[in-house]
Order: sequence, then C-alpha cells, then structure tokens
Amino acid sequence: MHKHHPALTVFTGRTADRNERGMAGSLVVGLALARRLGLEPARIGEPEAALAGGWREQLTAATPWLRCLSAHYDALLRDGNTPLLTTMGRCASALATLPVVARHRPDAAIVWFDAHGDCNTPSTSSSGYLGGLVLTGAAGRWNTDWKDNTGLGGDLDLANVILVGARDLDPAEHALIDAGTIALVPVGDGLPDRLRNAIAGREVYVHLDCDVLNPGIVPTEYAVDGGLSLDDLSAAAQVLADCGLIGLEIAEFEVAWSGAWADRKRLEGSPDTCSPDALLDALAPLLVAPDRA
Repeated sequence: MHKHHPALTVFTGRTADRNERGMAGSLVVGLALARRLGLEPARIGEPEAALAGGWREQLTAATPWLRCLSAHYDALLRDGNTPLLTTMGRCASALATLPVVARHRPDAAIVWFDAHGDCNTPSTSSSGYLGGLVLTGAAGRWNTDWKDNTGLGGDLDLANVILVGARDLDPAEHALIDAGTIALVPVGDGLPDRLRNAIAGREVYVHLDCDVLNPGIVPTEYAVDGGLSLDDLSAAAQVLADCGLIGLEIAEFEVAWSGAWADRKRLEGSPDTCSPDALLDALAPLLVAPDRA
C-alpha cells in the first residue's frame, strides 16, 4: 500500500503582490488545511506591504524568500514527502516550486488551473506583470540577461504543462497553445474526461489559481467570467486523485472581498471575509491525511 507523507507549506512572502490580501489569504487557507489534515505547517516568508514596479523590481524583492521556498521544496522531495500541499498568495511564487518539481519528477504533468495563461515572456507581456510570466520563467524561456533567466531554475518542460480553464489569453499565449507547446483543457462539457486524456497516465503536480473559478465563489484579485463551478473543480479533483499526486499548490485566495464584489456581498448580507471551507471541500479528493502507522 502506498504511504502518504504529506508536507504542508504556507508561503506568505510577497511575490508581485499589489495588495496584502493574497498573503493573508495564504495563511487562512494554510491553517484551514492544517486543521483539516492534522498537519503542522512549515511557514516561509513574512508579509510585507505591496510593492509597485514591473517584473524586475518584483522579482528582485521576492527572490530571498523564493530561494528559501525552493530549498525547502528540494529537501522535501529528496526526503520522499508527497503529496506536497502548499498555499501561496500569488502565482508568481511558483517560480520557486516548479523548477524543483521538474528536476525531481521530470516526466510529471503540471496541471495549471488558471483563468489566464501565465506563459508570456518579458518581451511579449503588455503589462510586465511577474505573475503572467511564471510558466515560461520556470522553463528558462525568458531570453533576457536577467540573472540566468529568473535565478531560480529553468528545468520545467512546457510540453508537460496542461492549462485548465484558461480563457483570458494574450496572443503569445494563444501561439504556444496553437503550436502544441502547451496543452489546454478549456471549460466545458466533458472536462474530467478531457483532463484525464491530457494527463495520459502521468503523475501530476497541480497548481490552482482561484480565479479559474466563476467570479464570486471566493475572493480573487482578478474575476473572469466563464469559469469553473465548485462541482466542476470537485470532478476534476477526482480525476487528479486517481493519478499519482506529487503536490497541490493553492494561490490567489484573497482573505476578503474587494471592490464591486465587496459591495455586492454586503448587499447580500454576506461578511467581508470568506471561509476557504467550500473550496477545500471541492478539493477533498486530493487532501489525504498522513498515514499514522
């Protein structure tokens, strides 16, 4: 029988955060996971005030804590801890995790749930936002003179990436998908079967950006219509649970509603903050308590 030795990591460092709600959200989700699974989390990073600037400034500021996260992942995978369960404020923190996973499990499918592609490069991005450059950065494809790409490793093979639910894509991201460099499983009927076919029997490492969900389910920085329901996510999680799960990282859960959504929730009589319990219930097939024997 396969033994489960999950390791829970709560990353609360600033990584391209434009507000503090993601860092706080990472802690909330991480503590909820700890209670649910009876795990003691390793906490990495200290929240800081949001920082203005483009990808260079954001990466420079984030690198010290991202190096700690990278080293932590390397040690966990060397010691055989799986699945890795990680919470992080922003997707950009995966610049530290993905290269390490790729080094240890080079054939694994990287299943990336996100409303966006996150596979621009500094030369194709119109915004220069670090969170939109994650997959190409982790694959060493930035083609800049910037500290050996990201300075955090470029071991990811984009051919192993499966985007799920992406629907707000830039031209360069469409081009990668159209060329077959990255696979896309769009929202729609038969998603579980299409996801299973794309995985094709491989182990999986899963990234969940909460904005892959329909707006209004949980607080996120971005809201893109046409996303997954919690039932859709649960069905996908069941498919993933049937694979060998290397890890799950949860990003972009903000601790409170903001903007128009905050106004709407108040009119509905809902609190400003949001519990992650419904989200974690949907992910329950992937949340396996450690074996105590």
